Amino acid sequence: MSAGSAGATALQLFFAGVGNGAIYALVALGFNVIFKSTGALNFAQGEWVMLGGMIAAAAIASHAAIWAGCLVAVVIVAAVGLLSERLIVAPLKRPTPMLITLLSIGLAISTKSVVMLVLGKDPAGYPGFSGDAVLNVFGARVPAQTLWIIGITVAFIVAAHVFFERTILGKSLRAVAADRDAASLVGINVQHSVMWSFVIGALAGGIAGAIITPQTFTSYDQGGLVGFKGFSAAMLGGIGNLYGALVGGLVLGLLETFAAGYVSSHFKDAVAFIVLLIILFALPSGLLGRSQAERV
Repeated sequence: MSAGSAGATALQLFFAGVGNGAIYALVALGFNVIFKSTGALNFAQGEWVMLGGMIAAAAIASHAAIWAGCLVAVVIVAAVGLLSERLIVAPLKRPTPMLITLLSIGLAISTKSVVMLVLGKDPAGYPGFSGDAVLNVFGARVPAQTLWIIGITVAFIVAAHVFFERTILGKSLRAVAADRDAASLVGINVQHSVMWSFVIGALAGGIAGAIITPQTFTSYDQGGLVGFKGFSAAMLGGIGNLYGALVGGLVLGLLETFAAGYVSSHFKDAVAFIVLLIILFALPSGLLGRSQAERV
C-alpha cells in the first residue's frame, strides 16, 4: 500500500470515527443531562435513539419529505421523554436514583416491545439528506451523510451550551444539578427541571436516531447496544459533564473505527466494553472529570 493510499484510508477512517463519535456524544449528552437532575442512569436512552430512527424511517416510507419525517420523529421521541417523566418518575413519592434507574430499564424493555409490535422487526432505513452522495476529501471518500451528522451534532452541542448558559430554564437546570435542596429553597421548581431534563435527553436521542439511520439500518433490538456505547462515552468523558459527552463520544468513535479498520471489524463492538472497564478501574472520573459537571 502506497503512502498516499494509506493516508487516504486513515483519513476516511477518521471521518467515519468522528461521525460515529458524534452519535455517541448525543447519546452521552442525554445520559448526562438526566443524571445531573436525578442522579440516575437512564437506560432507556438507547431505545429513544432506536425509536427516533424507526419513526423517521416509517414516516419517510409513507412518502413524507426526509426533513419532515426526521422532525416528526424527533418531536415524538421528545414527547415520549416527557410522558415517561410525567407518568413514571413524577408520581414517585421517594424518587431515589436507584429506583429511577430500575424503572428506566423497564421503560427500555417496554419501548422495544411496543416498537416491535407497531413498526415490526424488519430493519428500517431511508436515503441520506443528500441522497447517496459521496465526497472526495483529500483522496478519502466520505459519505455526505457523515458530514450532516457531524454538523448537526456540533449545532446541537452549541445550542445546548447557549441554553444552559444564557436561558433562565437552563440556569435552573444547572442549579438543580448542583444542589437540589438549595435550588428548591430559592424557589426553583425541582420537579419541573427534572421533567425538562427528560425532554432534552429524549430530544438528543431522537436526533441521534434520525440522522444515523441512513448510514446504519435501525431495528427494534439495536437500542441496547447504542445505549451502552453512549453510556461508555459518558463515562469516558466524565458522567454528568456536558462537554465530556462530546469528548468521550469522539474518542470512543475514533477508537472503535480505527480498531475495526486496522485490527478486525469483529473487534469494533468490543472497544466500548474495554473502554468502560479501563475507565471504571483506572479513571473513574473520566477524561474531563466530574467536577466540571456542575456547569451543566
